[in-house]
Amino acid sequence: MAEFNFKLIKNPLSKENPITIQVLGICSALAVTAKLQPAFVMALSVTVVVAFSNVIISFLRNTIPPRIRIIVQLVIVSLLVILVDQVLKAFVYDVSKQLSVFVGLIITNCIVMGRLEAFAMSNKPFDSFLDGIGNGLGYAVILITLGVVRELFGSGTLWGYQIIPESFYNFGYQNNSLMIMPPMALILVGIIIWVQRARNKELCEKE
Repeated sequence: MAEFNFKLIKNPLSKENPITIQVLGICSALAVTAKLQPAFVMALSVTVVVAFSNVIISFLRNTIPPRIRIIVQLVIVSLLVILVDQVLKAFVYDVSKQLSVFVGLIITNCIVMGRLEAFAMSNKPFDSFLDGIGNGLGYAVILITLGVVRELFGSGTLWGYQIIPESFYNFGYQNNSLMIMPPMALILVGIIIWVQRARNKELCEKE
């Protein structure tokens, strides 16, 4: 059982990554990763929502009528998203403004609904919590990677702090403005998928 629980955390980081393997939640990965800070906050928000919605649904799974299970799941996810949104507005209002509607759209995030249906509805609460944490971390790894690369080469900063020395700019270095445009996020995700599958041939064989 301990080994199985460990896999719930480990697998979504690599061979079962929700973005690069399952191609879920990719819209927010493209929209909020021009800067590291909003990417990190978005990743944390999704992790919290998917982990705790998994736990709640797992507790209720035997009492939810099959015909209304999707409605119940949406209500629970909506409640958690509203709570997360209010916390962000209270403590990191500037980041909340940058994330705009994308926090609210966690309600429709395929990762959240997918884990509820595929795992929480048929597994115990603790395992469901680990599954939510694992998939949240898998999602976070990609968002943070994109945020670091795009902000560093697109703005010369990380988390708003200047990283590329001013002397570089004096010698003619310029930020790559393409990095902070949405198409570059899609290109970078494609590169990550290519590298991951090139290093793990079994991922291609499964298809």
